[in-house]
Amino acid sequence: MSRFGRPILVLAGAAEGLGASVAKMFAAAGHDVLGLARSDRATARLTELVGEAGGEYAHLTCDVTKPAQVADALLPHADRIAVLVHNAHTLLIKPFEETSSAEFEEVWRVACLGAFVAVGAVLPHMRTRHAGTIILSGATAARRGGANFAAFASAKFALRGLAQSMSREFGPHGVHVAHVVIDGLIDAPQSDRRFGQAQSARMDPDAVARAYLALATQHPSAWTHELDLRPFSGRF
Repeated sequence: MSRFGRPILVLAGAAEGLGASVAKMFAAAGHDVLGLARSDRATARLTELVGEAGGEYAHLTCDVTKPAQVADALLPHADRIAVLVHNAHTLLIKPFEETSSAEFEEVWRVACLGAFVAVGAVLPHMRTRHAGTIILSGATAARRGGANFAAFASAKFALRGLAQSMSREFGPHGVHVAHVVIDGLIDAPQSDRRFGQAQSARMDPDAVARAYLALATQHPSAWTHELDLRPFSGRF
């Protein structure tokens, strides 16, 4: 991260798929990218994509649910962090009676507590500058809980409530908080591994990333605080 003055996107839950598209899109728009994740498996690919788009990528291996780890990772870059995108989540599809309390808590910790921790690390500097964008990635489960989704839906409902509260609290201080309901499957390797080959239209991760970039460039007189995205063929 050597470029003086270039704004930084923090990508919590850096991975292939949507995360890679968001990193690439923001790099092309003038950002360097910091990735946060427990694993560094996607580092090579993200470094390549961000570099091709004109930016620099650095991966910070840490647990997004641990405040001290996140604060230590981000502190050296805090004055340049312009955007935080929280994509981190643990997808658990399991009957309620087979879900352990530890599994239930872990899903919530990554999706909701992780967002709370990441926001806490960047927010003071955004407030001081009276500028910044925080985007929290939601899901269909943020609006309705389905069978076998008790842990995931409750975590995503909580994330949506967190976003609503923060947008009202920090909007007057110049910080734009937006929650994105991704109502459909993104066309990514993770989707193929979890659900098999696509049987219907899936969401283009680059198209979703462009919507994220648009949120980060909105004028404060017309901010979007919640955005629904879904494929044209989806039912809702």
